[in-house]
Amino acid sequence: MAPVKKGILERLNAGEVVIGDGGFVFALEKRGYVKAGPWTPEATVQYPDAVRQLQREFLRARSNVMQTFTFYASDDKLENRGNNLKLTGAQINEAACDLAREVANEGDALVAGGVSQTPSYLSCKSETEVRAIFKKQLDVFVRKNVDFLIAEYFEHVEEAEWAVQVLKTSGKPVAASLCIGPKGDMHGVSPGECAVRLVKAGAQIVGVNCHFDPMTCVETVKLMKEGVEKAGLKAHYMVQPLAFHTPDCNRQGFIDLPEFPFALEPRILTRWDMHKYAREAYKAGIRFIGGCCGFEPYHIRALAEELAPERGIIPAGSEKHGMWGSGLEMHTKPWVRARARRDYWENLKPASGRPQCPSMSVPDSWGVTKGHADLMQQKEATSKEELEQLFDKSKTH
Repeated sequence: MAPVKKGILERLNAGEVVIGDGGFVFALEKRGYVKAGPWTPEATVQYPDAVRQLQREFLRARSNVMQTFTFYASDDKLENRGNNLKLTGAQINEAACDLAREVANEGDALVAGGVSQTPSYLSCKSETEVRAIFKKQLDVFVRKNVDFLIAEYFEHVEEAEWAVQVLKTSGKPVAASLCIGPKGDMHGVSPGECAVRLVKAGAQIVGVNCHFDPMTCVETVKLMKEGVEKAGLKAHYMVQPLAFHTPDCNRQGFIDLPEFPFALEPRILTRWDMHKYAREAYKAGIRFIGGCCGFEPYHIRALAEELAPERGIIPAGSEKHGMWGSGLEMHTKPWVRARARRDYWENLKPASGRPQCPSMSVPDSWGVTKGHADLMQQKEATSKEELEQLFDKSKTH
C-alpha cells in the first residue's frame, strides 16, 4: 500500500511550505483548449489529455497541490451568455477530480476541490439559491473524496463567506482566497476585515488569488494577517497571484486593463521575478504559495527552486534547468556564457522591444459591481444590439 500522505493542515501546522499549481484557464486557452470569455473548464471532459499533461508539468515543477480544474464549473456559469455546452457541472467536476487524483497519486501532492464566484450572486439571486449552487459542487467533491477544499476567486467577501460555510459542512479543511487587492473587496470591505470574516465563517487558510501581481498580492495578505491577529484569531495564509505585472490596476484588478485578456504577454513575470516573489511571500509568513492566471510550470519551478533550502527538495523539472542560468556555461557564444551567474539575472531590467508602447495603461474603470444592471447575467447570448451599446459605452470611459 502507498504511504498515507500528510494532509494540508498537517503540513502547514508543521511549518512546511506548500507550493500550489498555476493558472489553468489561461494556460489552456493559449494551448487551444479553453474559450476566453466564458473561461469554463469543459476541457476536463472534452480534452482530458491536455488537462492531465498540464497537471503533470506542475507536479514535475514540484507543486504539492493538484487543484481540480473546476473554476467556473457551476451550472449557472456554464449556461451564461449563450454558452450552451450540453455538459453539466457535475460531469465536468467529476472528470476534473479524477484527473487531479490520477496525477496527485504520481507524487506527493494533494487534491483540492475548488468553487468560485457565481453569476447568480452578481445577479442578486438569494442567499439560498447561491448556497445551493455551492452545495451541488460540494457533493461531487465529497463523493470523489478530495483532500481539501478551496473557495477561490471571490470579489465579494459576503459570497465567499457563504461558500466557506457550505464547504465546511463536509468536515474537510477549507481554504478561502479572494481576488482583491489592498483596497479590499468590491464593496470596500478591507482585506483585514475580509480575512476575519472568512476565518469566523470557518476557513482555516485565508488569502488572495488572481487579479493582481505577486507583490501586490503579498501586500494584501499581510493586511489580512494583521487583521486576523488583531482580532485574536488564528489562520494559515495563502497567496496565488497573477504572473503579470499590474502596477496600474485599480480595485477591479487586471480585467480592467485594456490588454486583458489577449495582449498581456508584455507584462509576464520572468522566472527571476518569481524567485523574488517566493522569498517575499515566505518572509511575510505565508506558507501556501502558488500561482493563478499567467503562471506556467516554469514559474512554479522557480518558486520551488527559491524555497528549496526550506523544503529540502529540488524539483524534477530542474533536471534541464541550471540554477541561475548555470546551464549557459555550455553555450557556444562567450557573451552568453558570461550570463551564467545569479547577479546578472537578478539585476537585469528586461526591455519590451516595443518602442511606442507606454510603460503603463489606463484601466477601464466602469465602476459597476453586484446589483448594477450591466452585471445582470443571462442564459441568452449577448445580442448584436447589446454589444453595440457596450462598444459605445466603452468610448466614454
